[in-house]
Amino acid sequence: MFEFDRSRHRLAYLFALSMGSILILFAFTVYQRQVKEQMREFDTQVYSQAKKIAALTTYQKQKQSWQIDTDNVSLSNPEIPNESKIVYIRWYDYQKNLLQFIGKCPPRKSSLTVGWQTLQYKCNHNGHTKQKNLRKFTLPLKYEQSLVGYLQVAVSLEPLRDSLSRSRLFFALGVPITLGFTGIAGWILGGLAMQPIKRSYEQLQRFTADASHELRAPVAAILSNAQVGLLSPPGNNQQPRQRLQNIVTQSKYMGALIANLLFLARHQGKLNPQDLMKVDILKLSDSLANKYESLAREKSLLFKLDAPQTSPEIYGDRDLLQQAIGNLLDNAIKYTHAEGKVALKLEVKPRRILITVQDTGIGIPPSDLPYIFDRFYRVDKARTRQTGGFGLGLAIAQQIIQAHNGKIRVESELGVGTTFQICLPIRN
Repeated sequence: MFEFDRSRHRLAYLFALSMGSILILFAFTVYQRQVKEQMREFDTQVYSQAKKIAALTTYQKQKQSWQIDTDNVSLSNPEIPNESKIVYIRWYDYQKNLLQFIGKCPPRKSSLTVGWQTLQYKCNHNGHTKQKNLRKFTLPLKYEQSLVGYLQVAVSLEPLRDSLSRSRLFFALGVPITLGFTGIAGWILGGLAMQPIKRSYEQLQRFTADASHELRAPVAAILSNAQVGLLSPPGNNQQPRQRLQNIVTQSKYMGALIANLLFLARHQGKLNPQDLMKVDILKLSDSLANKYESLAREKSLLFKLDAPQTSPEIYGDRDLLQQAIGNLLDNAIKYTHAEGKVALKLEVKPRRILITVQDTGIGIPPSDLPYIFDRFYRVDKARTRQTGGFGLGLAIAQQIIQAHNGKIRVESELGVGTTFQICLPIRN
């Protein structure tokens, strides 16, 4: 089981690694998109503020220059949207000389670049100097298509940085937590994914052990009889003959067991559609009824066939279907006491045919019902040895029915009887 645990760890690790990579890439993409979107909204607000301020500014031409009146402009003016924190507002003439300002005092003349700029500035806060980021927008002012001057609005980027910091904190905490849950989910899913493989491995081990056990006894018996026969006195012809008969019996037993094992190995999975032929299930049921009615009579059992007058044909392998139904009838007759009843019933339903084998035998304990289709499983091993069973009949029947895209189910009550029902699809 160490290999399964190691495979489960590997599956969980690969699942967490792949999902974690996708999650990190997704978080990075979302964060970058969020940065761009918030920056776009921030610039839109600053641009709206600049346009409002420009609309409140008045211009008067005096000789060869323009006089800019900023008396109507104030940061407390309700007409100026102040969602962002304005650090300063500056007005320049067309020669880029400073005329007016509100907020932080700038140099008398500075280089102007029309459009957007991001810059840093130092400010004193409680005696400490801090660097903060600004988003600056410079708008040319025009009057009747003539350049009057420039308006410069600088807004603090701190609100945007705070919002992005909260987003980074969310991703920094959310991604590891999600990765942790992903790892747990990978471990659980890895365990679920390994269950069918683990069951198949356990079934293979059990099958190998059971097959070895079943073959060990007849091989030992053959060897024992051969050795005893070789040690018999030269004039004794009776003992070697008796030993040879025992060897023949054990060889037949082994031959039947090997034939069943080969059958299970060769008929795995679905049947080849090209090998399927039309099968008259009604004629097949009549043939089986004739055979098993005489066997039931020998055991003083009442055999009954309940079938309709007509039945649609199905596609399948006639010999395999006969073997599957025959295995169920064999068990019904074996485990039903004298004066009991065995019934074979055929029902035609929409798009399917139901074949039921019912007996009034000893029944199957509820604890054994989930395992009766397992190979080599016996409800009563002592009794099945007496009747010559291998514990493969029901496994073969189930494999045949599943190969025909059908289903088989069982209902049983201890001391009352057992009912097996086969459901086969009708293909148009």
